[in-house]
Amino acid sequence: MKEPTRRSRQKAERREQLLAAASRLFAERGFRAVSIEDLASDAGVSGPALYRHFESKESILADLLINVSERLLRQGTDRVANATSPSDALRSLITFHTDFALRDRDLIRIQDHDFANLATVDAKTVSRLQRAYLEIWVTVLNELDSTDSESVIRTKIQAVFGLLNSTPHSALHRDTETTRAVLEEMAIDALWLPLLRTSSPATAT
Repeated sequence: MKEPTRRSRQKAERREQLLAAASRLFAERGFRAVSIEDLASDAGVSGPALYRHFESKESILADLLINVSERLLRQGTDRVANATSPSDALRSLITFHTDFALRDRDLIRIQDHDFANLATVDAKTVSRLQRAYLEIWVTVLNELDSTDSESVIRTKIQAVFGLLNSTPHSALHRDTETTRAVLEEMAIDALWLPLLRTSSPATAT
């Protein structure tokens, strides 16, 4: 495999700087309030130089949301593949998603506020990737307990996503590890412990 040249490394680094600037500024101000000049200035490049990396501001937004959706799907799939049991898979997914929600709060804000600003084709791509990620969770929870319909299971998981993705608010000015522990415990309670309680000998009649 050919080693990347110094020029290609610099180009990749500048692209990442632009994406980092966009993530921060879109989260703080909203997509429509941020100009190309704002992005270029924050990343330390000229406006025309930005167009060597991205076609438009809209393409930057698409890159951010498609990339994070692909990452969730890829790593979620890996977590389940490496789990030793459905319960282990569920715990691993909860831990992974909590880590994501604490680390990438800006991307959660952008998804919430600016999904509607995506081009139609990009919005469809993001939605398809996110549905595939949801289905990973549906499969695991269905293996743990198949008494609920898949529609009910999806509703429960989407509610847990809402809980975990509350970090732009719930983790604000709070200890990260404490927030992590609270969120993970609540997610496990919502998705798993009720199943154990209803099937335990103590509750059988």
